[in-house]
Amino acid sequence: MPEVKEAQFSKDHMLELSQAIDSGSLYQVRQMMKTLPTAGIAHLLESTPPKTRSVLWQLIDKDAEGEVIQYLNEDLQNEILSELNAEQVFELTEGLEADDLADILQQLPIQVSSQVLLAMDEQDRQRVESILSYDEDTAGGLMNTDTITVRPSNTLELVLRYLRRHDSIPEMTDSLLVVNRDDELLGILPLREILVADPNISVRDIMHEDFEAIPVAMEVTQVAQLFEQHDWVSAPVVDENGKLLGRITIDDVVDVIRDSSEHSLMSMAGLDEEDDTFAPVFKTARRRALWLGVNLLTAIFASMVIYLFQDTLDRVVYLAVLMPIIANMGGVAGTQTLTLVIRGMALGHISASNSRWLLLRELGVATVNGLLWALVISVVAYAWYGDLQISYIIAAAMLINLVVAALAGAYLPVFLKRINIDPALAGSVALTTVTDSVGFFAFLGLAQVFYL
Repeated sequence: MPEVKEAQFSKDHMLELSQAIDSGSLYQVRQMMKTLPTAGIAHLLESTPPKTRSVLWQLIDKDAEGEVIQYLNEDLQNEILSELNAEQVFELTEGLEADDLADILQQLPIQVSSQVLLAMDEQDRQRVESILSYDEDTAGGLMNTDTITVRPSNTLELVLRYLRRHDSIPEMTDSLLVVNRDDELLGILPLREILVADPNISVRDIMHEDFEAIPVAMEVTQVAQLFEQHDWVSAPVVDENGKLLGRITIDDVVDVIRDSSEHSLMSMAGLDEEDDTFAPVFKTARRRALWLGVNLLTAIFASMVIYLFQDTLDRVVYLAVLMPIIANMGGVAGTQTLTLVIRGMALGHISASNSRWLLLRELGVATVNGLLWALVISVVAYAWYGDLQISYIIAAAMLINLVVAALAGAYLPVFLKRINIDPALAGSVALTTVTDSVGFFAFLGLAQVFYL
């Protein structure tokens, strides 16, 4: 997705537009939309209910539709594109960057995307097809094939003349890429150095050979980490033989970082970061139903643990009052560890060499906090019921559950990733199941030993 160059329109402007929409003054709405940047129009579409949205889309200038659709979430893109035939999609997307066009085509039925590709000229089609051949979550799926290459034997004067022959150069071009006749990447040539160097020297004299190229199969999260570490604006992408394939620019990396953070946040609730905020009722309900069903199963499992100790609860009724405290404290402690580990995995901080240290640290933290809050809750329980036994029981159960929560929070993300399940998506549900079940079992099991 391209970088948002224009400043975000003001909230006052947005309010004024909303009032014009409500009043039904379509001419006024059209005129106001012409003053918005393309990203602003996309934001407006995403911020309105479906009926209003369809009217707004009709008011967008045809020349701006392609730029606007780049900024929309995938859910809304699919909704718009599903109503278009191949010819209309081609007209809509004509002029888009190859990587942005590839992102859109991946969402279309194969028949439609094939027809769109056939309608393109051969050079553009080859560029898009080269991106489509790679997984969208790899450097190959993120890259753009629009690059400027030079030979090491060229003089800087020749390079400058070559650049001046173009009406423009690709956006985010901070370096030229130096290749040989076989398109093998030899080095990079920063533009800032071309402008101040002697024009009579060759590219080989000032090109940087100590650069880091990105393998085409590298995951996009790793690409984002490299950009963060090196403060890159762009970086070349090569295949396993060192042949130049394209480049990745910072605007696309920013999208990766944003999508990653949204994914982590939304997945914990079983939602998708590309979900439409104003999607219809049944469409939204269908998507959420599965996750609610999974949560129901875990709740039933925890209830079955409680059922095992029904006789104990019948005899000591106030155990039911104290049970939620154990489960809740375990859930919070486990979530703290789980969040830390998932973040560490996303940033590439956690590896086989340091995971053991991290686990021991989390166990130490859980033990300290477990002893502290076990003491506190035992005093509270004794103050409530005047029963010394219940104080011991709840203190022991608290310590056990906090330690188990730390273990689960540290190991669950690693285990889930190993079996190809997204830790951000399934980690919280699995953790809740563990902490609730263990907490109830420890508390009620100890109570059964002491009271029956």
